[in-house]
Amino acid sequence: MAGNKIIVLGSVNADHVIQTPKLPRPGETVAGTSYQVIPGGKGANQAVACALISKEASNTAFIACVGEDSFGRENTASMAAMGMDTSAVNAVTGKATGVALISVDQNAENCITIAPEANACLDESVVQKHKDLIASGHTLLMQLETPLKGLTSAAKIAKESGTRVVLNPAPARPLPDSLLANLDMITPNQTEAELLTGIPVSDEDSAQKAAEDLHKHGISTVVITMGKHGAWISENDAMHLISGFKVTPVDTTAAGDTFNGALVVALAEGKPLEKAVTFANAAGAISVTRPGAQPSVPTRQEVDDYLAKSS
Repeated sequence: MAGNKIIVLGSVNADHVIQTPKLPRPGETVAGTSYQVIPGGKGANQAVACALISKEASNTAFIACVGEDSFGRENTASMAAMGMDTSAVNAVTGKATGVALISVDQNAENCITIAPEANACLDESVVQKHKDLIASGHTLLMQLETPLKGLTSAAKIAKESGTRVVLNPAPARPLPDSLLANLDMITPNQTEAELLTGIPVSDEDSAQKAAEDLHKHGISTVVITMGKHGAWISENDAMHLISGFKVTPVDTTAAGDTFNGALVVALAEGKPLEKAVTFANAAGAISVTRPGAQPSVPTRQEVDDYLAKSS
């Protein structure tokens, strides 16, 4: 592993967000308020989390595809202004930047519809263009809003280069063994863990059963996020719940993305898994108290201060 550089490979979306008193049922129209267009996409959210929470934003590099539209240009410029390495963000001719339509209800729950657009172009050919960047990293962090063939190719390059491969398997979907075999760490939530293993995850015992199933694919570290309860970790002989922090949620949209970004930052800095997960739990807790995706991501100083006050 080289230094503490983090390579994030994933999606970029324009998030169209509307606040609603409740989430609509099929065929129902619900009046909403506070419409906004906010930078999002799980890949971009996690890259921003890494850049803001890392001690040096330049330690984060982002591999992505955007459209040749104003949102793609402005969002790339915004990430570059944070200090992130955006040299591998590719503008795709004739494509729009990805879009997400997000409704958030008064209980901070959400429902999301995604159109991948340029994200669908992040395939093997794009990944191969940036293989040297992937090989230069301490960690490669990926999600599932871009093509599986591109993800599988990137994981293989990273594994062969000694770069730690971390997959946040969201949105939930079945995964081929060719991808799972090259993962060092996987970070599903309860729903995603059940889809991958067939084991409903509702408590600590079922979380460990799901983790053991994932270990069978050669994945050495499993972190299952369990909402307000915290995260279940399973690595070698260590298997237990790392408690979360009690907060009043406002919007849970990017909580998982913030958690994953903070987790890989902490691990790249050499923190042991338990402390890294506690650090990530704190970052995620802060994010749910704020509206929006990327606007909810805390800075490193905010996470450090929160942990100091909570200890």
